[in-house]
Amino acid sequence: MTDGNRHIDEYEKSLSTTYRRGIWSRFVKGLKEYKLLSPGDKVCVCISGGKDSMCLAKLFMLLQRHSDFDFEAKFLVMDPGYNSENRKLIKENIKKLHIPATFIKTDIFEIANARDPKNACFLCAKMRRGALYNAAKNLGCNKIALGHHYDDVIETTLMNMLNSGSFQTMLPKLHSTNFEGMELIRPMYFVRENDIKLWAKHHDLHFLQCACRFTEEAAIDENRSMRKRTKELIKELKKEIPQVEFNIFKASENVTLDMILGYKDKGIQHSFLDEYDKKEGDND
Repeated sequence: MTDGNRHIDEYEKSLSTTYRRGIWSRFVKGLKEYKLLSPGDKVCVCISGGKDSMCLAKLFMLLQRHSDFDFEAKFLVMDPGYNSENRKLIKENIKKLHIPATFIKTDIFEIANARDPKNACFLCAKMRRGALYNAAKNLGCNKIALGHHYDDVIETTLMNMLNSGSFQTMLPKLHSTNFEGMELIRPMYFVRENDIKLWAKHHDLHFLQCACRFTEEAAIDENRSMRKRTKELIKELKKEIPQVEFNIFKASENVTLDMILGYKDKGIQHSFLDEYDKKEGDND
């Protein structure tokens, strides 16, 4: 902890009072249940400019006051080439929320679009992740924290099933394959998006909705975005199956290998036929 004596502001105070149950307690639960933080960690908290990453930054600032072990948090805004209006809004919010953030300017939007216009979104995401890891490493961090929440997890799980034909979810933590010793963590794994929205509305905070230059230039209708359509699908399913969100989330930890056609382990494909004859005589 580096700023335990720092004055607590209204944004942090509400996270530990008004939104203690919906946000703070679930944030702490994620940290503990998935062992996301250890003594001596140096975490790079990545801020995109949206409500989720801004809330995550305030949670880490609050955690520095209450954690029972020492860790360090660095706050990073990686600018991939925002337009001037979006950049201004991010800086205004950073100042308003008293977040001691470091800004790093890049030309990722332009580079990705120039290299491969048809797959600019995929290339941009890959380059941004690489830039974040590089920046975190330069700051001396061993972990990067992203602002993905519970709703992102269930939407991603369902999107993979419906659009990719695969069952895979968004894990709470991952070891980096390209940056040795670096780990990605998602501390808001149990926090619901609506609670973050309520916190932002409570303080009359207005964040970026989407800062992607490609959607600006191509004028993509948000109503056609796959994530938005998935949100709407879950909302419709919830009318008939109230626990559908919980069921999607729990499905990823209740996989019964005996009852699936196949799975991949470390890149190797396995089939139920591999062990089928060995199980002859089992009850059906």
